[in-house]
Amino acid sequence: MATEKDTVPAPFPVRSAHSAPVVFGAGAAIGVLGGMIGLGGAEFRLPLLIGLFGFAAISAVILNKAMSLVVVLVALPARLAAVPAAAVAAHWTVAVNLLAGSLLGAWAGATWAVRMRSSTLYKVLAALMVLMAVALVATHTTTLATLSLPLWAQVPSGVVAGFGIGVVAAIMGVAGGELLIPTIVLLFAVDIRTAGSLSLLVSLPTMLVAFARYSRDGSFTVLGANLRFTAVLAAGSIAGALLGGLLLGVFPDLVLIPALAVVLLVSAVKLARHD
Repeated sequence: MATEKDTVPAPFPVRSAHSAPVVFGAGAAIGVLGGMIGLGGAEFRLPLLIGLFGFAAISAVILNKAMSLVVVLVALPARLAAVPAAAVAAHWTVAVNLLAGSLLGAWAGATWAVRMRSSTLYKVLAALMVLMAVALVATHTTTLATLSLPLWAQVPSGVVAGFGIGVVAAIMGVAGGELLIPTIVLLFAVDIRTAGSLSLLVSLPTMLVAFARYSRDGSFTVLGANLRFTAVLAAGSIAGALLGGLLLGVFPDLVLIPALAVVLLVSAVKLARHD
């Protein structure tokens, strides 16, 4: 006779059976892709966690969020060394403006993610993958202008944009730099190098808030069951990102960016069809 344990699937799968070299190599490949365009690669890692490693949607999101946090913590000192701290500090109001929305968005996004039916979450993730593909192409193949909004419009626009980015980052388990950087350039007329550093400063507390919300539902069970897997994949992602940074500019953006956008779109189709 079937018990409840037999008939109800566990929301958080147990350890991945893949070997450490395979996991490290997959993480490195994702890191290289992200590194070549100056990002952490979390948007590419998410479909890999679901498609290759077989994690359920919510588990993949939480694992992706944990690895994104590690990548941001590693990238932040290097980024601050590349861009003078004074240049970043001069725009502290930009970070505060976006955080006013992104912290609320992260809490809301994590809340919605844990309450969604699995089939719905797959479709939402697919739609967000399409959004990331569009943002990737728009950011890297066009010249970002500024909106030159008056302060009375700029501040609420920053809060609304931050909220939306916080929601997306929490649901996908990404840092959100793909959306934060163009938002900072467009709304606040900050140069793109400084915008990259500011995006990390906004991403870090935003991810911590999402983590805090996920922890309320026992969602960290998947991290405990897959601690070694997470550490190996994160190490591969960091190593790959460093290598990808060295390859920056080797492949022209007009070739690389559309190819990566296609990868995201194909992943989106697969996620949308996932049961």
